[in-house]
Amino acid sequence: MRRYELKDADWARLAPLLPGKVGDAGRSAADNRLFVNAVLWIARSGAPWRDLPERFGPWNSVYRRFRRWAQTGVWQRVFEAVQDPDLDWAMLDSTSVRAHQHAAGQKKAAPRPKPSAVPAAALPASSTSS
Repeated sequence: MRRYELKDADWARLAPLLPGKVGDAGRSAADNRLFVNAVLWIARSGAPWRDLPERFGPWNSVYRRFRRWAQTGVWQRVFEAVQDPDLDWAMLDSTSVRAHQHAAGQKKAAPRPKPSAVPAAALPASSTSS
């Protein structure tokens, strides 16, 4: 197994969702797994399409097939079918969440003078007449 490639269990789950199966209209795709592995290699490595290793075939053919599947909605259907709605594992932290620049907190008010620094004449007169 090479880096970035699908495991057999993952491929077994994904294969029935892809076009080009026996019984589908048009040509049967004998290399769907190789093609999906090529797309995963691009997505995970971050490399441009032209740097696709030769073992996946001509980069332009892989790219054109990727675009064709994107335009016909194949990727959207696959993502919707394999997505797990289990939110127990959803985790967020400050490295993946950005706050708006104005959400930094409330501005501090001007400092209030300490009680010992206020002269007695400035204090309000108390009405303690009994």
